[in-house]
Amino acid sequence: MSQFLSTCTADAIRDAAANLAAGNVVAFPTETVYGLGADATSADAVERIYAVKGRPADHPLIVHISSMQRMADWAEEIPMYAIKLARDFWPGPMTLVLKRSSLAKDFITGGQETVGVRVPDHVVALALLEAFEYIGGMGVAAPSANRFGHVSPTTAQAVVDELGEFLNPADQIIDGGSCAVGVESTIIDCTGIAPRILRPGAITEAMIEVLTGLRVSNPPDSAAIRVSGSLENHYAPAAKVFLDIQPTAGQGFIALSTIQTPAGVIRLAAPLDANEFAQQLYAALRRADADALTEVVVTQPHGDGIAVAIRDRLARAANGR
Repeated sequence: MSQFLSTCTADAIRDAAANLAAGNVVAFPTETVYGLGADATSADAVERIYAVKGRPADHPLIVHISSMQRMADWAEEIPMYAIKLARDFWPGPMTLVLKRSSLAKDFITGGQETVGVRVPDHVVALALLEAFEYIGGMGVAAPSANRFGHVSPTTAQAVVDELGEFLNPADQIIDGGSCAVGVESTIIDCTGIAPRILRPGAITEAMIEVLTGLRVSNPPDSAAIRVSGSLENHYAPAAKVFLDIQPTAGQGFIALSTIQTPAGVIRLAAPLDANEFAQQLYAALRRADADALTEVVVTQPHGDGIAVAIRDRLARAANGR
């Protein structure tokens, strides 16, 4: 067992909260992927995230809080539709981008006037956030617990494999099992008169429109706000990813279970539906690297819902690191 790994006992949660308060980093499970957390009010602690991940310093971070009541600590001028979204979809795989309060410093926002906030839907994550807030913490900044541009981890062992060599002895990884959703949260810009999706996820455009009664806006300047995971090349294994072509012998292959595996092709995942596809995708891409494959072919799922997020991640993965 890794020196960093902790089972999710009450003592481990309290130790992790104390580690966050002391300026260390703690990797923890959420329903989407594992996050690499640090005290969101401490510039030095957040700098550890950037150092461990090898992440550009102007790239904004998402602040994780235990409940929507804490949203007002981090944001100002919160529109009513954002409150509706928070009430309905938190805890859950949704990040709201709002006008920042004075608490959200440049080292969190990447120098922007906005901040991303979310309440994760995972019992371990919520217990950690509540324990941290109990001892005075205001929120935990937590991008995915992987090196910048690499495949996000959906198990604690994947975090160890990815980041173990970059962690300090006082850092911690809480093992909460495999992530249920498997792709990162939907990021919604709530700074305008209507919501705008900046990164697709499990909370879909249709769900947002039904709840708010507003048409989701997707104007050409949708990249004006920098957010996590929005670069053209991201979520990529070392192997080269090819989309929607016929795989050949020696290549890895990810596709729905209804699609057969050609002779000599190494099947990495055969999910039953789009939800399983999302759950298994990153582990399958990691397996490709573990098996020293140089090429992976993915037949993408069609349709709406989480399939949109899967295609978004795969388009970026196909561009490499």
